[in-house]
Amino acid sequence: MSTESMDPEQEPQRRADRPLRFRATLDVIPAYQPGKPPAPVEGVTSYKMSSNENPYPPLPSVAAAVADELTSMNRYPDPSMHELRERLARELGVQPDELIIGNGSSGVLSQIVNACVDAGDEVIYAWRSFELYPICVAAAGGRSVQVPLTADGRHDLPAMAAAVHAATRIVIVCTPNNPTGPAVGSGELADFLAGVPADVLVLIDEAYLEFVTASDAIDSLALYRAHPNLVLLRTFSKAYGLAGLRVGYAIAHPHVAAALAKLGLPFVVTNLAQRAAVASLDVRGELELRVKSLVAQREQMVVALAEQGWDIPDTQANFVWLPLGQDAVEFAAAATARGLSVRPFPGDGVRVSIDEPVANETFLEVAAAFRLGMPRA
Repeated sequence: MSTESMDPEQEPQRRADRPLRFRATLDVIPAYQPGKPPAPVEGVTSYKMSSNENPYPPLPSVAAAVADELTSMNRYPDPSMHELRERLARELGVQPDELIIGNGSSGVLSQIVNACVDAGDEVIYAWRSFELYPICVAAAGGRSVQVPLTADGRHDLPAMAAAVHAATRIVIVCTPNNPTGPAVGSGELADFLAGVPADVLVLIDEAYLEFVTASDAIDSLALYRAHPNLVLLRTFSKAYGLAGLRVGYAIAHPHVAAALAKLGLPFVVTNLAQRAAVASLDVRGELELRVKSLVAQREQMVVALAEQGWDIPDTQANFVWLPLGQDAVEFAAAATARGLSVRPFPGDGVRVSIDEPVANETFLEVAAAFRLGMPRA
């Protein structure tokens, strides 16, 4: 048919009938499942124990710093994040050009994967681990290589090292591991790093670093100085209680940081977040007392669960993991009935954040009742 004979009014309709076209990789990207808020239960105080948030409100000095910044919301944030970058560098004993600051550690993670992974490249990580890993890898066109955790919820570092080959671009080590809780030990991580080729980036995700009390805890900064291919990923969301402001960072050697910075979007960290992060570093001692309180409550919860008969992994984070398998969803429903939201992973288990003491006690009551109703092996 010639173009002269086509009715021009039919062309918009013909185009409207065509479906929008998206990247084929979207078909294989899993949806991120955030922790849900608690469902209201009449006569019961609800608690959100599903997102590993810090239950304490901001310290007054941090809240005041954010309030002071409110009057400048009409201005763009400082794209260089100079004040925060300089302050973090002093705290960590690194140079400012070794820092990549972004919209939470999740934003920096995405930046790292996009900078390193082309279509067909592989990223190795333990599974089950942080749910954003497979999403970021698939979005970059890469392929996830998921190495199963050990029976006690730990990274199998020898198996991860054995999985490295020519197509590997990144290996992610999440320590403590989200959602199971164990942290990798100093010796095993040193042995692992010694066996990874120098052209493979190793990313240590330390979102829960401040909660680690294990005697064999890693000195990640010392390892970083010894390995040019090592990157450390950290956040202000958990221990510092700034989850709602979204600020995280990576520590990377200058040539690595320069490459990663090319994919950094401008203005992704607001001035409110930057001021809150600096103010939090100013009162780090007070925040550490809160962390110690949460760790103490974690230890009390671990002892109580053991007394009830639960066999749980050695958690070094601000949460515990119940390896419930097919009973995970049922347990979450039992918690919901008591006003608690927990994070079920269907077929695997349930992650429960350490919260206020009354919430922790209620969770232990739910766990005890559920345990009594479980069939004995």
